[in-house]
Amino acid sequence: MLLVKKILYIHGFASAGSSGTATQMRSHFYPLGVAVVSPDVPLNPVEAMQFLRDTVAAELPDLIVSTSMGALYGEQLRGIPRLLVNPSFHMARLLTFRGMGRQEFRNKRADGARDFKVDRAMIQQFQQVEKNSFAGITPADKAQVYGLFGTQDKNVNCQPDFLKHYGRENFVLFDGEHYLNGLVLSRVVIPLAQQLLGI
Repeated sequence: MLLVKKILYIHGFASAGSSGTATQMRSHFYPLGVAVVSPDVPLNPVEAMQFLRDTVAAELPDLIVSTSMGALYGEQLRGIPRLLVNPSFHMARLLTFRGMGRQEFRNKRADGARDFKVDRAMIQQFQQVEKNSFAGITPADKAQVYGLFGTQDKNVNCQPDFLKHYGRENFVLFDGEHYLNGLVLSRVVIPLAQQLLGI
């Protein structure tokens, strides 16, 4: 199979590149000639942002699909069409009130890590990364970025942030929760991704 296009998938918090979302996307897109690159994002937010910039430079994806925390990072990767699914633009605030201490990864990490610790240093790093959100958005950026929001999302609600900076043109509501399932992927995310890839 000749792979002629490429998607970079950026997973959410406490997840990994081996997530069910990435697996389903690979299964769907590979027969269509599209590779899905889905690395484990580093825990340190500052390192994660640099890692993703380096990944974009090396892989040259045609599309970025990002979920939750991944969409915080994805929003800042300018110049590429991007899907921001249930973006969590305020990770520092969220973790301060709901996430301090030891947490377990929800998916298998390539390095075998099973858990990690959320501490003040991580929160400060998220604050540092968040300062660059929505910086210098151009009309071209607005045309390339889609915000997809589950109407039953009880974890985060960053719809006002997206609407303020990107407007309603590419604002999409879907019947679903914060974490994606196969139905939402197949009915909402994948068709839009195909449309943007022109396949």
